[in-house]
Amino acid sequence: MSDKTLRVVVSSLALIIFGFILGGAFSTTVADEPGSPRAELVTEAERIYVDVYSRVAPSVVSITTSSRGGGDDQFFADGSGSGFVVDQVGHIVTNFHVIDRAERIEINFFDGTIVEATVIGIDPDSDLAVIKVNLPPDKLVPVPLGNSDDLLVGQSVLAIGNPFNKDWTLTYGIVSALNRTIIGLNNYSIGGVIQTDAAINPGNSGGPLLNLRGEVIGVNSQIELLDGVRQNAGVGYAIPSNLVNRVFSDIINFGEVQYSYIGITNRPIDFNLIQDFNLPNNIQGVAVRQVRPNTPAARGGLLTMGVDSIDVITAVDGVPIRSFDELVGYLSIYTRPGQTIQLTVYRANQQVTLNVTLDVRPG
Repeated sequence: MSDKTLRVVVSSLALIIFGFILGGAFSTTVADEPGSPRAELVTEAERIYVDVYSRVAPSVVSITTSSRGGGDDQFFADGSGSGFVVDQVGHIVTNFHVIDRAERIEINFFDGTIVEATVIGIDPDSDLAVIKVNLPPDKLVPVPLGNSDDLLVGQSVLAIGNPFNKDWTLTYGIVSALNRTIIGLNNYSIGGVIQTDAAINPGNSGGPLLNLRGEVIGVNSQIELLDGVRQNAGVGYAIPSNLVNRVFSDIINFGEVQYSYIGITNRPIDFNLIQDFNLPNNIQGVAVRQVRPNTPAARGGLLTMGVDSIDVITAVDGVPIRSFDELVGYLSIYTRPGQTIQLTVYRANQQVTLNVTLDVRPG
């Protein structure tokens, strides 16, 4: 047999063997996932995203708001957003700014069902609202709320929503920061906010931010302002699920949400402050710039910053507080007006403990 003939035979055998192996791998993959002819193209990580989407998409709704216009009393669409079903009674959570001033709220479901919703309650301070549809329980797929306190920076998250009217769009990212604050619709700060680089655009508002277990860990609400314009730049914000749970429960049980008020303004802790007041160079907390008169802080003994003295709140009820953002989040989620909290305060090179009874946040 010539060398040329031998090379042809060897090449042919190699192709046959390779084809046998490839065919076996293909049929094994398909056999492992009956009814999934493309399963061999999906990695294990991707299967998680596919599974979360398939389970949660039926819980996510597309919201279109309308107002009357003209002389014929017709409705004209003037806004859109997202939301998600939280129980089989028909309650849906969304952003307040999605349904604000709407005269009709149209809800579109993943299976094509279209119904009208009524408003159950609103909370502009957290930019959240609860609306309700009248559908039988078997037509509703609730999605569970997770515990936003368990989140870690770097954790994978998914967002499902309706950006630019592109319904049921899935985007992927990570938790890029925790305990941010954003401004609510009444100019009070919303605390404990989740920062994510998952793509969030107009129309995502009110939709869920999910962990890889398919639990809602936040409500997508805002994107960062760049040169005065909101645009996707990899910095989006979601209201944490623990605040969502608190707001939902209060709206259902009491018809409104009341927040605690302490009555201070803060001063950022920086190198100048540390030098000026001889503070430890690793101190973290809330440096009190001003205590407003006749407020819980004043009655509890907190002091306005002086020439050579400053109070720094380092813990609330034994929970370390590293920043004003964390203080706002803690008060919003875990306290109620009338409750007495215990502040740990660094003052004049020593720790003091103050009891402060909280008021209702002024309107």
